[in-house]
Amino acid sequence: MARRVDPAPSPAPAEGRRRGLFRRRKPRTGPGRIAQMREVYRMTARVDPSIKWWMIGALLIPFVVFEVIGILTGHPIYFGIIGVLFGVLAALFVLARKAEQAAYKSLEGQPGAAGAALRTLRRGWVVEDEPVAIDPRTRDTVFRVVGRPGVILVSDGPPHRVTKLLDDERRRTARVLRDVPLHLVQCGRGDGQTPLPKLPRKIQRLERKLTKQEVMEVQKRLKALGGLKAPIPKGIDPFRARPDRRAVRGR
Repeated sequence: MARRVDPAPSPAPAEGRRRGLFRRRKPRTGPGRIAQMREVYRMTARVDPSIKWWMIGALLIPFVVFEVIGILTGHPIYFGIIGVLFGVLAALFVLARKAEQAAYKSLEGQPGAAGAALRTLRRGWVVEDEPVAIDPRTRDTVFRVVGRPGVILVSDGPPHRVTKLLDDERRRTARVLRDVPLHLVQCGRGDGQTPLPKLPRKIQRLERKLTKQEVMEVQKRLKALGGLKAPIPKGIDPFRARPDRRAVRGR
């Protein structure tokens, strides 16, 4: 009797193998770019209502210039399209700058504003999320930044109040880092202080003296120093409190 041979399985269709390349993308849960730009414009307009006229001017000036060039050269439509594109780019650039200025203006004068400005630093900087020193009464703070220029201590508050707080943190840091450059920067509108919008730029312009490897070593040594310690309220010291013996005996 002849042995029955099962037919070989047919290869999978090409559509089945390619189906993974054409999977449906998951819908975006967050707002789109146009919605984000609209929200940025609204937030900026609340602080600076002149943003509308600045953007209109930035849009019209390139269009008018290129349209005049197109009329003189005999190609008004071609140069008009180019003018619209350059006008849109100019308007978006103005929106970005005005939004940045509005953000700094809304933060200025609030506790912790210097910390928010320091978070805009680019790569290569280690910014502490929490202040390393704080005055619980006046809410003046000191933030710490580590980069190739060294260790930068940035204070947030009036100069007559933050000077002592900044010096105390400088001495505390110098005990751990003896050979590392240490910079003191006061953020504010007082004499000798750096305004909030110019704070990131001033830190980035400091002279670089450390390598990337040395920056990591400095950060490791600062972790041993610790961060902000919560102040103990005045009153009874819980470590020195004595139990009530009468209450223990049930009297």
